[in-house]
This record gives sequence, C-alpha cells and structure tokens, in this order.
Amino acid sequence: MQATVTVTPSRVPELLLGLATVRPVFLWGAPGIGKSSLVREFAESLGLECVSLLGTQLAPEDLIGVPQIRDGRSVFCPPEAIARDEPYCLFLDELNAATPDVQKAFYSLILDRRIGDYELPEGSIVIGAGNRATDNALARPVASALVNRLVHVHLEVSAGDWLVWAAGNGIHPWITDHLTDRPDHLWSKPPKTEEPFSTPRSWHMLSDALHSFGHDLDEDTLKVLAHGTLTPAHATAFCGYVKIVRSRFGIDAVIKGDARWPHRPEDRDLLYYLAESFRGRLAKELPASKEHMSANGRQTAYRAKSLLVQLAEISVEVAQTVIASDGDGNPVLPSWFLVEAARDMPRLVEARR
Repeated sequence: MQATVTVTPSRVPELLLGLATVRPVFLWGAPGIGKSSLVREFAESLGLECVSLLGTQLAPEDLIGVPQIRDGRSVFCPPEAIARDEPYCLFLDELNAATPDVQKAFYSLILDRRIGDYELPEGSIVIGAGNRATDNALARPVASALVNRLVHVHLEVSAGDWLVWAAGNGIHPWITDHLTDRPDHLWSKPPKTEEPFSTPRSWHMLSDALHSFGHDLDEDTLKVLAHGTLTPAHATAFCGYVKIVRSRFGIDAVIKGDARWPHRPEDRDLLYYLAESFRGRLAKELPASKEHMSANGRQTAYRAKSLLVQLAEISVEVAQTVIASDGDGNPVLPSWFLVEAARDMPRLVEARR
C-alpha cells in the first residue's frame, strides 16, 4: 500500500487515542522504525496489557481455536492469548505478512471484535502493523475486505522525534551527537541485497553494543559493530566521527589550516567523514549566486577550492563526494562553484562520469 499522507512518530499516540478506541487501526511503515514500540507504549499509557500476535507465525486454528464437544455439539474454544476477561490491546504484528487463510481468520476479530462465541472485553483495542512491499520486506497482498476493515496510518521516520526519545532512553552519546549532525543517517531505504541498513532499531542495537564494550572499545571492533548494523556509508561516517571525538580532530581545524586532511590509509573512514562535513559546510556557507558576493564569501570559495585540490591529491574519489549531487540527482553546492571546480580540477568531473 502506498502512502498518500504520512505522520511522524510523535503524532501516533494522539491519532491512536482518537482512532484505536473506536475502530481498528493499521500502522504501515518501513522495517525498524519503531512501529511495535509505539503500539506497546500506547497500550501502556492506557493501562492496557499489550498482547502481540505475529502474523508470520500463525495458523488459522491459532485464532479460531480447537473444537470441544459440549452437549453433543462441537464448540470452538479460542486460545488463552486472545480469550481474556479484562480489556487489553490486541496487537496484530506483521498482519500483512500472514497467509491469506490467517488474514481471513482475522476478519471477524477485527471488525466485529469476536471469535466464535468469544467477544473482546469492552474497552479493548485492536491495532495491526506491517511493512510495505516496496521495503523489500515480507508482505503479502491484503484483500480488499480486510483493507476496508481498518483505518490506515502511514508512519515516516523523524530524526527529531527519535533524538528526543533517545535522550531519555540511554542511547550512547556518540550516536545521539552524530545523528544530531547527520539526521539523514538515521534511516536508509532497505537494500535489495542482503546487507545491514540503517534504521532507528539498528542504531539502538549499535548503542547497546557500544555500552557493552565500554571505553576499551578499539578501532577495529568499532568497525565490526558499525558495519554489522548500519548502511556501509553510514558506518564509515560514524567510525570517522568517533575517531574525531577521540582525537579532537575536526573540519574546523582543516578549514582554518591548523590541520591537514588525514592521508594514512587507515584513516580513510575519517577522511570520508571530514569530506562530508566539508560538503555540508560549503552548502551552508557558499551563496547561491556569485553576484554581489561578500569578501568573506570570496575567501570561503577560494579556501574551499584550495582544500579540494589538497583532498584530490590524497583521493580523487573522496574529493568527488564533496561536489556530488544528492540521491535524486540535484546539485548540493551552488552551480557557479561547481563550474569553477570543474574548470580548476577537470579530473573530478571526469571521475563523476
């Protein structure tokens, strides 16, 4: 299902309070962005126990129950997980990953709030969640009859929301500080190949690992942890950031001339991180138009081209990332600066082709 309107995590509790208390709701979103946590926290805020059923691990009889003979007639007895006396939150996780037979078994539970003769206690709520087929996740087509039984809410990632949450949940300060500077690294689109990718969940896993290893964490282990949880480019950038934190080596020192670009092969992750920081600084400080540029702007542009030359002497590939377009093919730096960079350093343009 494609999203037409999306909401950030901070809006979900408010929406669920108005929706889930009167109608069943389905939360759509990419893997690892916190759908399950949001539902559990919402149920807790209402004082309800959250009972999770995982769609991929269910068979129809797990919902309908098994028959018993009473007075010569068969009666289906719903499972204990569902048949409760007190109101609760029934969370149907990965609902759209369930088989068609299981999805069909949910029809009466979702719309009529009953299974056989059992009816959910007054005050209970039903919330489903699942990934989208476009996220390269396990997802099956959802029948129109089931779609029409739910109110659909599409969740998007918000770095601001996650950092507020992280501040109160013990996330490692290296991670919160890094993502404050690079909020675009919080999430990346799931790849088509089998490799780690960045999500709020994977950053949380990395945080747990960093806390576990403590202050004695060495550089090689850090690389294993970062590349085992994050998108490769994000892992490299994070390792570079940690190296800066530990060595107090930053882009300000390079721009001012107090330090040089790191040139050792083992500092390549640091070089990539500094190049990305340099690109961000130029995007912020260079004017969109060269006309009426101030003396300070001209000095910044001159220094930037000089630093690009120095960077290209170490690695043309890394220098090229400074002038590269964004993921949608749009220029990040002003066009007049890119023209001058192409004129002064044609090999950078050749590397882009």
